[in-house]
Amino acid sequence: MFMIRENLNIQHSFYHVRIFQHALLLNMRDIRRRIGKSRVLPHSVRHRYPRAQEPSPSANYGIKSTCYCEPFSVVSGPVAKAKSPSKPSEMSQSTARALQRVKGSCSPSLWRGPPHGYTRRSFSATCSRRLMDTSGFSDTQLTVREAVSQLCSNFPNTYWQERDQTEQDPQDFHAALAKDGWLGIALPESLGGSGLGISEAVMMMQTITESGAGMAGAQAIHANVYATQPLAKFGTEKQLQSTIPNIIQGKWRVCFGVTEPNSGLDTLRLTTTATKQPDGSYRVSGQKIWITCAQVASKMILLARTAPLDPKKPSQGLSLFCIDLNRDQQGLDLRKIRKMGGKAVDANEVFFDNYSIPADSLIGDEGQGFKIILHGMNAERCLLAGEALGLGYAALNKAAEYARDRTVFQRPIGQNQAIAHPLADAYMKLEAAKLMTYHAARLYDDSSKEGSSPDAKISPASVGVACNSAKYMAAEAAFTACERAVLTHGGMGYAAEYDVERWFRECLVPRIAPVSREMILNYISEKVLALPRSY
Repeated sequence: MFMIRENLNIQHSFYHVRIFQHALLLNMRDIRRRIGKSRVLPHSVRHRYPRAQEPSPSANYGIKSTCYCEPFSVVSGPVAKAKSPSKPSEMSQSTARALQRVKGSCSPSLWRGPPHGYTRRSFSATCSRRLMDTSGFSDTQLTVREAVSQLCSNFPNTYWQERDQTEQDPQDFHAALAKDGWLGIALPESLGGSGLGISEAVMMMQTITESGAGMAGAQAIHANVYATQPLAKFGTEKQLQSTIPNIIQGKWRVCFGVTEPNSGLDTLRLTTTATKQPDGSYRVSGQKIWITCAQVASKMILLARTAPLDPKKPSQGLSLFCIDLNRDQQGLDLRKIRKMGGKAVDANEVFFDNYSIPADSLIGDEGQGFKIILHGMNAERCLLAGEALGLGYAALNKAAEYARDRTVFQRPIGQNQAIAHPLADAYMKLEAAKLMTYHAARLYDDSSKEGSSPDAKISPASVGVACNSAKYMAAEAAFTACERAVLTHGGMGYAAEYDVERWFRECLVPRIAPVSREMILNYISEKVLALPRSY
C-alpha cells in the first residue's frame, strides 16, 4: 500500500509499520497525511513505542548483532510487566540473578521515553519481537525469554556462521549459559537447578534457536536439559550429588545413548548389551549411532540390554546407566559423522567392546530402563518442538524483512501476494504449533507434580499424545517457514551470509529426530483413534 523510501530513517520506519497495524482504526486519509506529507509522528505514538537498547557487542567479535527474538524490556502490554518469581525457592540463585538483571530493565520509567544512551534497533529487530504472539505466557516464561535473548545477543549470526563452516563446538556459548544457571532450568533446586518446568525450558530453547543460533545452538545444550530428567527422578543420591551439579555448572556435558544402526526407532530391539560381572560391574558391548556431543561429553545416559529379549515382554530386560566416557579406557571408540546441518555440534557413532562400567552406574532398577527413559522422551519431544518453533520464527522474520526491503519493478516484493500469502500461511502454522507445544509442556509439568489428587491426575497417554503432536506440528511448521524463507530470498537464499540456507538445512532435524513423522502418525492412529497397530 505504501513504500518506505530509502532515505527514511529506521526509527520512522518502525513507527509507520505500527500505524499500518492500526489501519482499521484510523482514517486512511489521515495515514497518508502523516506519512506522505508531514512525516511528523504523534507524541503518543513516539512514547508508546520507545526505542530499544542496542544488543551488547560480542566479546569475541566486537560487533553489534541483530537478535531475531529481541528482549521485551521496553514494550508496553503484558511483556512490560514480566518479573521474576517472588519466591526464592522457584529458581537457583544464579538464574535468579540473571532474571533480576532483566527485571531491572523492565522499569515502567522506560514508558516515558528512551533513556540516555539508548539507540535505535534495526527495523527488522523491532518488528521481530512482535512476530510471535506472547499473550497467555506467564511472567516467568516471558522473563526467561528476555534474559536468554539478551545472552544470545552476544552471539550474533556471524558467530554461528563461522561455527557452521569450521565445525567448531560452541563451547563459549555453552559456558555462558552455564554461568547464568540456565543448564539446570528444569532440575530441582536441591540439586542446584532452578526448579522450573519444561514449559520454561521450552521457552529457553525456542529463544536460543530464534536468536539466529539455530539448531546448532540448541543441540549444544539439548541433552543437558532432557537427558538429565530420568537421572534426576530415578537416580541414587550418590549419582545425583556427583553428577547433576557438575552438569549444571557446565563442567561436564552429557549425551544420550539409545539409537542403534540396526534397530533405529524399534528401541525395544536394540542389541547393545551390559553383562553383569561377579564383582557387580558391567561390561558393555555394542554400537550406538547419532549420538550428539559425544566428542565433548563426559557422561552418557546409556540404554542397554541386561537380559535376553523376551518376545512377549520386549520392554523388560533393558537397563539405564549413567556412565563415564573415558577416552583413555580400553573398549571405547568414538567416530564423528559428517552431516548436512548443525555442523557446529558433533554427531557420532559410539562403539563399545567389553567397556567396563561400575555397578553404581545403574539408574533405577535393573531391567526397568525402558520405563524410566520414557520420562525423558516426552520432555525431549517438547524441547525439540520449541527449538523448531524458534527456527521457524527466525526464518519467517528474515523472509519478511527481505520482502519489505527488496524492491523489484519499483515496489517491494512483499507487496506481491505470491510472496505475502505463503509467508502469512507459514505464520499461522507456527502460531498453531506454538499453542500445541506449550499445551504439551504444561501437561508434562502438571503430570510430573507429586501429590496431585487422583481426580486431577493426567494420564501418561495424554501426555505422550500431546508431546508427539507438538513435535510433529512444530517440525512441519518450521520446515514450511524455512523453505519459504529461502524461496522468498530467491538466489540470495542460497548464500550463506543470509542465514536462511543454514536454517533450512537444520530444519530437517526436527522432522526426522528423535522420531519420524510417520511413527508419530502411527502413534496417534493407535492411541487416539484406536486403529490397529501397523508395525
